[in-house]
Amino acid sequence: MTKKTTTNNNLPIAIAFAAVLIAGAIFFNGMKAPASTVAPAGNIDAQIAAGVETYIKKQQDDARKAQAEANKPKRVENVSEDDDAVMGNKDAKVTIVEFSDYECPFCKRHQTQVWPKIKEKYIDTGKVKYVFRDFPLAFHEPIATQEALAAECAGDMGGDEMYYKYHDELFATTKSNKGLEQSQLYEIAEDLALDAAEFKECLDTEKFKAEVEKDMADGAKYGVTGTPGFFINGWFIKGAYPFSEFEKFIEQELEATK
Repeated sequence: MTKKTTTNNNLPIAIAFAAVLIAGAIFFNGMKAPASTVAPAGNIDAQIAAGVETYIKKQQDDARKAQAEANKPKRVENVSEDDDAVMGNKDAKVTIVEFSDYECPFCKRHQTQVWPKIKEKYIDTGKVKYVFRDFPLAFHEPIATQEALAAECAGDMGGDEMYYKYHDELFATTKSNKGLEQSQLYEIAEDLALDAAEFKECLDTEKFKAEVEKDMADGAKYGVTGTPGFFINGWFIKGAYPFSEFEKFIEQELEATK
């Protein structure tokens, strides 16, 4: 999952502090013991190194457990579809809202590997409706927002179906993280037979900038910090998980709505 990262600047200090404590304990015990039982200097160094290694491992294990708990799917109430483009049966009892970034490689992987299975099994059969909301990350700018704006322009000109045609072409064309040239956004519109002048005016004036910013604000409010992020009837799945994970929650919600 692409996300903002923070560095634990306290870890080196904690390790050094642990080493001092271990060394101090060894030294103190050595002072109390008879001379014949004091460990040689080499052994003390080995004990310090082993203690530090144990401390580091515990810190890493704790961090992994905390991350696993943080990524565990949780229910978020009142996740809005806003007025974004809908794919599928609008009366479906299960809704997937995705917050995504066209330049996120994990989003592209989901789009190419998992999304087709979800679409075939659940969206095309009328069981699930899908809503894509924009969450362009700062380190993918400025093109990520431009891509989001371009898709909004396409949807404004041709409706939800055209929105998703443009959306699909963006994911198919971008190399992820490397971005597209601005000219390619116009080319995609032309390939989809959108009026070139109208599309250019919409994109150049950033007509839907407020819409993209609202998506980002809503995503942040729901706990989205990286992409992709999915809400299946409110169940928050953080990251590009395999189809089986989506299938589990979709089937659970379909069963609950019978």
